[in-house]
Amino acid sequence: MALSRNSNVKGKNSQDSYKKDINTKIGRIRKDKKHANDIFDVIEYLQSEDDQQIIFATNACLNIFCELIDNGDLYVGDLPEEENFMSGDHGAEVKYRVFMRHRYNSCVEFLLENIGHEVFQVKEASLGALMKFVAVEGKHPLEKPDPCEEYYFPKELLKKLVDRLLSEKEDMSLLISRFQEFLEMHDVRYYVMSSIRYSILKVLQKTKNDVIPVYQNNVFTLLSNINIPIQGPKMTTFLFEQDKHEEWKVAKVKEQKRSYEQTWLLFLKFKLPRNMYKKILVIIHETIIPQMSNPTLLIDFLSAAYDVGGAISLLALNGLFVLIHKYNLDYPDFYKKLYSLLDPSIFHVKFRARFFYLMDIFLSSTHLPAYLVAAFVKRFARLSLTAPPTALLTLLPFICNLIRRHPSCRVLIHRPSAAEEPCDDPFVMEEEDPAQCHALESSLWEIKTLQKHYHPEVSIAAFKISEPLTGQEEDMSQLLELSTFELMEREIKAERKVIPLEFDTATELLKSSREVLGVHFCLE
Repeated sequence: MALSRNSNVKGKNSQDSYKKDINTKIGRIRKDKKHANDIFDVIEYLQSEDDQQIIFATNACLNIFCELIDNGDLYVGDLPEEENFMSGDHGAEVKYRVFMRHRYNSCVEFLLENIGHEVFQVKEASLGALMKFVAVEGKHPLEKPDPCEEYYFPKELLKKLVDRLLSEKEDMSLLISRFQEFLEMHDVRYYVMSSIRYSILKVLQKTKNDVIPVYQNNVFTLLSNINIPIQGPKMTTFLFEQDKHEEWKVAKVKEQKRSYEQTWLLFLKFKLPRNMYKKILVIIHETIIPQMSNPTLLIDFLSAAYDVGGAISLLALNGLFVLIHKYNLDYPDFYKKLYSLLDPSIFHVKFRARFFYLMDIFLSSTHLPAYLVAAFVKRFARLSLTAPPTALLTLLPFICNLIRRHPSCRVLIHRPSAAEEPCDDPFVMEEEDPAQCHALESSLWEIKTLQKHYHPEVSIAAFKISEPLTGQEEDMSQLLELSTFELMEREIKAERKVIPLEFDTATELLKSSREVLGVHFCLE
C-alpha cells in the first residue's frame, strides 16, 4: 500500500478535471467505507507538479480527515504495523480505522514536505491544514493520554511543524509571519516555545562552535514573533477548549514567561552570526527583556556581545543600561566599558547617530560623579581635533549639553592657566580608566582650537563654549542624522551678500554637470 510519486497527474487531467476527480473520490469515501482505497489517489495529488492541484487536494484531505477524526473513524493509540495487522484476524471496523490512520499519517508527512514547497501558496495551505489537524487532534486525541498529564495537547505534530519552519537551508520568514496568528493562542505559543528548545538542542548542540545562519535566522524570526500578554495573571484564548483551563499551567502568565525566558537563554547560549547580534540587541530592551521573568540572566550574553566590538558593543551596553536602571543590576564596569568605545572610528561609521543618541541617554543622570563626566567631555574634545565637520556639528552641542547638565565641569572652560600653558595638559588620552585620566585637572583647549576651524558653522558652534551657557539644553534631534551631502547642499543654497571685488568670481565649479561636484550638487 506504499504511495508512489505520480508525475503524470497534471498530464492525465485537464484544467478542471482534477477537481471533479478529487470530489468524486471524496464523495465515494464518505458514502461507503468499501471505497476507502480512493484515499490513495486523493493523497497522491499532494505530490503533484501543479501547485493548484496540491492546494485543492490539501483542502480536500483537510475536510475528509477532520470529518473522520470527529466521527471517531481513525485508530486511537499506538498504531500497529499496517501489513501485519491487515493480514491478521481483526474485525473489519478495526482494520478500517488502522488503514485510515496510516493514510492520515501519510497525508501529514506530505503536508510537512510541502512546507518547503517553492510556491508560497502551497506552503500557506499546508500550514493552515496542519494547524487545523492540531486543533482537531486536541479535541479528539489520537494518542492515549499520558496518565501523568491531566491536559492533552498534540505536541508531537506541532513539534514536526516547528521543525519544518526552522529550516536549515531555506529562509522561512514569510511563512513564519503567516504563522504568527496562531502564536496569539496561549496553548500553541507555549508548546511552540517548547518545540523551539527541542530543535535548538538537536541542531546547534552538535555544532557549538559553528554558526548556521539560515537556521538561526529562522529561530530568531519565530522567537521575535512571540508576545507574552502582560495583562492579568491568567489567559483565556486557546486553540481548543479544555476542562478547567484556569488550572492548566499553560494558562498562567508566569509559566509562559518562564518558558519564553528559557527559550531565549538557550538560543543566546550558542555562537551567533555577527549580523544577528545587531538584530537581537536592537530589540532586546523593548521586546525581550520586558517579557522575561528574570532579565538579569541576560548579563552573560550582553557581556559576550560587548566583546564583539563596534556597533554591537554599544548596543550591548544599551541592554546592560536597561538592566541597571530598571532591574537593579550591579555592573560597576559599565561606564569604564563605555569610555573605552570612544575612538576616532565613531565619527566614520553608519551608526554614529545611534551612538550619540544612546550616549546622551547613558550620561543623562545628574548624579554621575564630576570626574566621570569630565573624562567623557575631555575625551570627546580630544577626538574632535580629527573629526569631520558633520560629526563636529553634532559633537560640539553635545559637549555643551553635558556641561550644562553637570555644572561642576564648567571648570574645564574657565581654568585661567589653560590659555597660558596649553602644552602641559595633564589629561592622559591613553588611560582606559576614566577615574585615572586626570580630566578634571585639564581644560577644553581643543574647543578653542576649533574656533579657528575652516568650516564657518563649526567655528560658530565652537565659539558657543566661550559664551555664558544657558540652562536650556540644545535640541540635537536635527543634528544626529546630518550628512556631508546635506551640509554641502545647505552651504550652496545659503544666501550671500554681493560684495564688489576687483576680479571675476568662479561660477562653474558647482554648476556644470561635467564637474565632479556638479554631478551631485548641480544648481541648474
